[in-house]
Amino acid sequence: MDFSLSERCQDYLTRVSDFIEQEIVPIEADYFAQIQQQAGNCHVLPIIETLKAKAKAQGLWNLFMPVEPYGVGLTNEEYAPLAEQMGRSFIAPEIFNCNAPDTGNMEVLIHYGSAEQKAQWLPKLLSGEIRSAFCMTEPDVASSDATNMAATAIVEGDEVVLNGRKWWSTGIGHPQCEMIIFMGLSYPDAPKHQQHSMVIVPKNAPGVKVERLLPVFGELHEPYGHGEVSFTNVRLPKSAIIAGAGRGFEIAQGRLGPGRIHHAMRTIGAAERALELLITRGLSRSAFGKPLIELGGNKDIIANARMAIEQARLLTMKAAWTIDTQGIKGAMSAVSQIKVVAPNILQTIADQAIQIHGGAGLSDDFPLTMLFAAARMLRLADGPDEVHRALIAKLELKKYA
Repeated sequence: MDFSLSERCQDYLTRVSDFIEQEIVPIEADYFAQIQQQAGNCHVLPIIETLKAKAKAQGLWNLFMPVEPYGVGLTNEEYAPLAEQMGRSFIAPEIFNCNAPDTGNMEVLIHYGSAEQKAQWLPKLLSGEIRSAFCMTEPDVASSDATNMAATAIVEGDEVVLNGRKWWSTGIGHPQCEMIIFMGLSYPDAPKHQQHSMVIVPKNAPGVKVERLLPVFGELHEPYGHGEVSFTNVRLPKSAIIAGAGRGFEIAQGRLGPGRIHHAMRTIGAAERALELLITRGLSRSAFGKPLIELGGNKDIIANARMAIEQARLLTMKAAWTIDTQGIKGAMSAVSQIKVVAPNILQTIADQAIQIHGGAGLSDDFPLTMLFAAARMLRLADGPDEVHRALIAKLELKKYA
């Protein structure tokens, strides 16, 4: 494994980094202030569309997609450092049209969608004209075991009928969200991983209702939102099923692998930002006659944070290289490892940064509470830590069978 950056990757990395520092970071404070002022009246601020147009004009668009002509053709290994830079800002991923869950939904359409499905949805998603949501997790079952899924997608003649309730459907609150990918039970008597289907649902389809948006530590994450959504006798043509009924788990495996790498690298970028804030605060403030950085075990905290970030980055790069060279099946353990490691590191460093900021760290004057909340949320999103640890152990023990 050689993780030196290719000339193409270095070029994109420089341009993405410059764009974030020059165009995005300077407007962040005002952006979030405006979002707070409009709380409960969610809409997209004009600056977002302005920055998206600038990024698109500079060719910094759909960087996540390795399949040309849908993206620029970067491998997962080449995209990983770019995702890290995007993780330094909460709004950067959308600016480059690299935002979850849209990235995963676009990947599903490209790899599994029919010609009709691609024609209807892909152009608008790839252009950033619309956004999407992914409805998998459910409120009434333990969703850490996806086979518990109770919502149904039943084939009736030339139609598929959806019923059930989903929640933590990220992106459902976005004003431009027009498409949902729904996963439901189709064949309860089939083998465990051939029971479910994924279905494309227009958000405005009769029977689809956003019941509420769910706050994370008191924040609604506008304009994206994490919603609870009910599906009541939603009737769609059978052609809305992706790749055929019963293939939901197969599609989920293909969808979630690269997405977890994207999450991990963005999380590492966020951890770098938290560490920078910690160090800057520690150097700029004094107490008891010394800079804060000289007090207690703060230097050990910095050293441990640096070592943890470097280890996480190398592990994530290995996972990206493995998925590029061996596919998702060969990368399953590595992907689960980074999914556990990266959010835990961010959570620890964000907590330490909050501590060194004192009361200011609890306020909105710094992004630290948002970083902490994002890390804590990611320890559940796309599978809780415990599920990933169980898979890692299972694959490890398999070597000794």
